[in-house]
Amino acid sequence: MSEPVTAQMKKWKGKFGNEYTKRNAFNSKELDELYDKNYGITRSKLNEVFVGNLNRSINVLEVGSNVGSQLLSLQKMGFENLYGIEINKYAVESAKANTKRINIIQGSAYDIPFKKGYFDIVFTSGVLIHIAPSDIQKLLKEIYRCSNTYIWGFEYYADRYTEVKYRGHDALLWKTNFVQLYLDLFDDLELIKEKRVKYLQDDNVDTMFLIRKQNKG
Repeated sequence: MSEPVTAQMKKWKGKFGNEYTKRNAFNSKELDELYDKNYGITRSKLNEVFVGNLNRSINVLEVGSNVGSQLLSLQKMGFENLYGIEINKYAVESAKANTKRINIIQGSAYDIPFKKGYFDIVFTSGVLIHIAPSDIQKLLKEIYRCSNTYIWGFEYYADRYTEVKYRGHDALLWKTNFVQLYLDLFDDLELIKEKRVKYLQDDNVDTMFLIRKQNKG
């Protein structure tokens, strides 16, 4: 079955996605500074709270890895087997030029080219929010398929699906309770940890969560 080609995918593959990449090409230090400015806590500290106790040799996949900033942060923590899948060609080329020993490939999150359960943990960071509500289950199912044990995420939060205009565009950003979407879709998932973090400049809230397949880990 062929993968879907959505309006959002077309946008992120092209110039709009290239411009996003140029704005967000952070190294791990710059990423920490951005998080500290936005939330009063660094990405490194959040990572430590959620995955700091995991074995550093596990297989890790980021879906929507852009230039690899999040993966670089994990590499700095000592994680060794890091992979990313990213739809935007320019982002992949930038990632390969600026990372070492991180396996980032161009591809669709709807058709991840790895076998079932290949990764110990699969994660997203600000990616689910850009998937249309009509398509989100397809993507969650692919994340679930590739994960052997953990699903990890950091996404905008709302009690119910809410569309937000993104850089002047409609149909590019939605916030909701993504944890509940996972739990409603898969009976064998359990929430291990969740932390909601409010923006310092406004009342928006993001959530970091760690979900585990039951009888795993």
